[in-house]
Amino acid sequence: MTERNTTGAAAPADTKTLKVALLGAGNVGAQVARILLEDADVLAARTGARLELVGIAVRTIDAPREVDLPRELFTTDASALVRGADVVIELMGGLEPAKTLILEAIEHGATVVTGNKALLAVDGPSLYEKADAAGVQLSYEAAVAGAIPILRPIRDSLAGDKVTRVMGIVNGTTNFILDQMDTTGAQFADALAEATRLGYAEADPTADIEGHDAAAKGAILASLSFHTRFALEDVHCQGITSVTASDIAAAKDAGFVIKLLAIAEKLPLPAADKGAAGEARQGDAGESGYGVSVRVHPTLIPRSHPLAAVHGAFNAVFVEAESAGELMFYGRGAGGTPTASAVMGDVVSAARRMVLGGPGRTETTAGVLPVLGIDAVTTQYYIGLDAADQPGVLAKISALFAENGVSIETMRQTVHRERGADDDGAPGLAELRIVTHRASEAALAATVQAISGLDIINSITSVLRVEGV
Repeated sequence: MTERNTTGAAAPADTKTLKVALLGAGNVGAQVARILLEDADVLAARTGARLELVGIAVRTIDAPREVDLPRELFTTDASALVRGADVVIELMGGLEPAKTLILEAIEHGATVVTGNKALLAVDGPSLYEKADAAGVQLSYEAAVAGAIPILRPIRDSLAGDKVTRVMGIVNGTTNFILDQMDTTGAQFADALAEATRLGYAEADPTADIEGHDAAAKGAILASLSFHTRFALEDVHCQGITSVTASDIAAAKDAGFVIKLLAIAEKLPLPAADKGAAGEARQGDAGESGYGVSVRVHPTLIPRSHPLAAVHGAFNAVFVEAESAGELMFYGRGAGGTPTASAVMGDVVSAARRMVLGGPGRTETTAGVLPVLGIDAVTTQYYIGLDAADQPGVLAKISALFAENGVSIETMRQTVHRERGADDDGAPGLAELRIVTHRASEAALAATVQAISGLDIINSITSVLRVEGV
């Protein structure tokens, strides 16, 4: 005999019951609770187990929430709730008490689903090890790019391939701000204010605009892509607060758009590091002599690149692999309902495994590739200069580029007489916009430092990296 749900799917009458504990009932947590309650029969048919929501741990039981949920489900005793659950869904955010509760769940043999990118970026490696040792599953699809299914494809679909680079727009707030600046000509402060008004930016947007949120997600993407455990401290991080409307306009004139990108890529080890890497630092077979750079920074990309077409608060992740080639995953990167979709995907997958049996699955770490600093990267630069408009300026600047082994690809000059000229006919001010050919980060940084020492340079207005060309 079977039960029927409203969609016509059938669930066996003797379906196994799994007790589900939910930690947190914010925008995402409330939507997860709604799905568990409203779609109970559908989920039972898909997983072979009835997912019983036994409780929701919150700080304040009577706090206002977007979803009307049964009051009897709420509790402030998260620890007791975790100890009695088969599946624990952690959506509290922050480092503590989330970490302690996840560890408690693992120790009691519960499967854990989390969307806590900050915790995973800081303590992910230790949590993965604990889950592995306990033989339980720790899933975290919702920790990166909201509703976009990106972590499972990297972990599972590309497990037989070798990922070489991942570039992602993984923060909707900063993408909205930069997109507003690009499409409307708005200043940074005005675009941020609009993002706040629309609810894309928090009251304190620091984690977004300084790049910390994207850096946490970059560490998670790198860990899965390169089968090596990376933490937040391994990520070079630069936010978007220094990006000006002039930068945006100059980039547009040159055929580029500026995006905040999280980039993780496999690079050859610098010659001095190859001997020091050691056998324990070589990772997968065939990976000897390589390391991984993980970085977040504002980046110029050509308007023809797929990531350039990602507008508003949407996210996208661009993956390059040896056999699969180029892949892009696109969708809503935030919001209660989209992120709840990613959480429930992990819950259904984990419940199905618990019904069928088998060990928990977290990540596929086959070794450790060395972490490379930003100096090991080769890239292109966009450099904005304000210089005196006088003979010999371009020759001096070009000579410094050549001395440091950096080749100029394009140079644009705009003269503003009214900004520098006086009544005696003194030289005006020339705005120079330079795009370099690919060179080492160290050589590019040395070039910028050398240029800043010229007496003909009024200021260096911007230094941005270029990718995707």
